[in-house]
Amino acid sequence: MDMMWGYVLVFILAAIPWFEVIGVVPLAIVAGLKPVPSAIIALFGNLLTVLLLIFLIDKVKAWLERKRGERGTETDKLSKRKSRAKKIWLTYGIPGLSFVGPFFIGSHLTAFMCMGFGAKHRKTALWMTGSLTVWTAVSAVAAYYGFSFLAPENEGLLKNIFKQEE
Repeated sequence: MDMMWGYVLVFILAAIPWFEVIGVVPLAIVAGLKPVPSAIIALFGNLLTVLLLIFLIDKVKAWLERKRGERGTETDKLSKRKSRAKKIWLTYGIPGLSFVGPFFIGSHLTAFMCMGFGAKHRKTALWMTGSLTVWTAVSAVAAYYGFSFLAPENEGLLKNIFKQEE
C-alpha cells in the first residue's frame, strides 16, 4: 500500500506546474519506485494538466489578464523566458519550442507560449505529447542507469532513509 501512495504522489507532483517529469521521474526512481510505472504515471500526470491548459487556453489567458491587471506588468524573469522562447519559436517553430521548452522553461509554460505565439490547439497537443514522452523516457533511463551506475548498493536510498524502524 505504501508503494501505491508513492505512485499517487508521483502523479500529483508531475501534474503540478513547475514540477516536471524531468525532475519527478528521477526522484521517484531514487526513492525506490519502479522506473517504468513511475515514468508512465508521471507522464500521464504532466500530460493531463498540459492538455487541459492547451484546450482551456482562452479561459487561462483571460484569468492571467485579470491577474496581471491586479499586480501590474510581467516580471523580468518571465520576460526573459518569453524572449528566449520567442527566439526558439521563430527559428525552429512549434517542434523546436515543444522539445526544448520543457527542459528550460517547463512544459506548462511551453504549451502556453506555443498557443500564445499562434499555434493551433491540436498541433500543440501533438507536439507537446511527443516532447513530454521523449523527456520522460530520457529522464527515466538516465536516472535509472545513472543512479545504478554511481551507487548500485544504494538503490531505493530515500526509501531506506525514510523507512520507519520496526
